Amino acid sequence: MSDSPQALAALLAGASHAVVLTGAGISTESGIPDFRSAGGLWETYDPMKVASMNTFMDDPALFWRFHRPRIDMLGAVDPNPAHDAVAELQRRGIVKAVITQNIDRLHTRAGAVDVIEVHGSLDRGRCLRCDHTVSMDELCARADAADDGVPRCDCGFQLKSGVVLFGEQMPIEAIGAAFDAAEAADVMLVIGSSLQVTPVSQLPGVVLARGGALAILTESETDYDHRCSVRIHEKAGPTMQAVLTALDA
Repeated sequence: MSDSPQALAALLAGASHAVVLTGAGISTESGIPDFRSAGGLWETYDPMKVASMNTFMDDPALFWRFHRPRIDMLGAVDPNPAHDAVAELQRRGIVKAVITQNIDRLHTRAGAVDVIEVHGSLDRGRCLRCDHTVSMDELCARADAADDGVPRCDCGFQLKSGVVLFGEQMPIEAIGAAFDAAEAADVMLVIGSSLQVTPVSQLPGVVLARGGALAILTESETDYDHRCSVRIHEKAGPTMQAVLTALDA
């Protein structure tokens, strides 16, 4: 097992179909707090009280009191060098697909295309009653104009953002696309994911079962660490920029 950016660059350079899978750890360097790690949001808030489908349905005002400031916080941050590097690897044709557990849209803002967002994203609002959709700007405007802070559809039902909540079904098309990408991959690079949440945690196993290679770049441990070809315990931004430098050399 190797542990250097140069080894990761060599692995990627030799791949015919590399896929990147990212989690919250790639975005912490942009100033977005993690959820599950020590000091993360779920140490302060009970996710089943503030980020669940039950709360959205039964107490939408409570849900939106938590959710609305998160939207502003995510909108105020920018992609970091790790997001930039992933987009550059995709532009070069080295990375064929980008799968993310993040909802922050930072991969897309960095220039990545056709990002597979398995936990949804903050790109729109939707009515669960009539399926009407609105832009994120419109969703926020309706929330800010409401006395109780709850954005509502023209039909009167509360609007929901595109983020997948606890107790909500994962987006079938995105999950299917993620598994298709894993089935086609000969290398999977995991950045900033603890690989604890199913079904995404199964994707590295799909690649390994096909005889592919796994590289993991996270500061925390994962259950797949002993099965990696490359394992780097460093920050994502500097490491990924070093990978680009090694590829250029």
